[in-house]
Amino acid sequence: MAGWELLIVLAAGVGAGFINSLVGSGTLITFPTLVAFGVPPVTATISNAIGLVAGGISGTWGYRRELSGQFDRLRWQMPASVAGALVGAFLLLHLPETVFETIVPVLLVLALALVVLQPRIQRWTAPADDAAPASTGRMAALVAATFAIGVYGGYFTAAQGILLVAAMGVLVHDDLQRLNAAKNLLSLLVNVVAAAFYLAVAFDRIDWPVAGVIAVGSLVGGALGARFGRGLSPTALRTIIVVVGTIGLWRLLTT
Repeated sequence: MAGWELLIVLAAGVGAGFINSLVGSGTLITFPTLVAFGVPPVTATISNAIGLVAGGISGTWGYRRELSGQFDRLRWQMPASVAGALVGAFLLLHLPETVFETIVPVLLVLALALVVLQPRIQRWTAPADDAAPASTGRMAALVAATFAIGVYGGYFTAAQGILLVAAMGVLVHDDLQRLNAAKNLLSLLVNVVAAAFYLAVAFDRIDWPVAGVIAVGSLVGGALGARFGRGLSPTALRTIIVVVGTIGLWRLLTT
């Protein structure tokens, strides 16, 4: 890859890290960029997942205050994300690339609708006592959804953040910024597990210059995204999620 192409990949990495901290779906910036420069799709997916780990770390660290008090829920969600990511990474190496891509637009439309309707849904399903712990059924549904999104994230990664925010927004009664912080942590876990899996079983398919450039860019972008995103109101953050998700949906349907 030529020097000017790597500079564009670097810029795409910054953009992906920024968007991932705010919304998720930063892969919709980096993945098409890599493919446009001739990187094979599976190699692009693997290299991109490894590179975006850095942005996930900086974005999660930037939202560390919002993670406070969420461990009782995350201790169940985190293993589900790890298990799902392992399944998804395995499927990437053993299934045709089009299997998950065909359902991405449907999932994204559903997720965007849930994000838009989240305040109304939360009012409908709010417990009588807001301080009461989540019911067993609600927690089971949350863990199952987290696992399923982890499978998807380990396979394709694009828009997994939007899916997580949508699922948690329906099942968890909490502030959107706190849910976004949890989304960053869970997405990071998925990327770390997927990256480790690729290092173990697909080392020869990694484009290291590309992964390194994306890592540098996403590290900066993740920190910038967290700094900017933490100051947004829930309405503004929800609007950004819907706008970015709609753009991502358009890109998926037209490429």
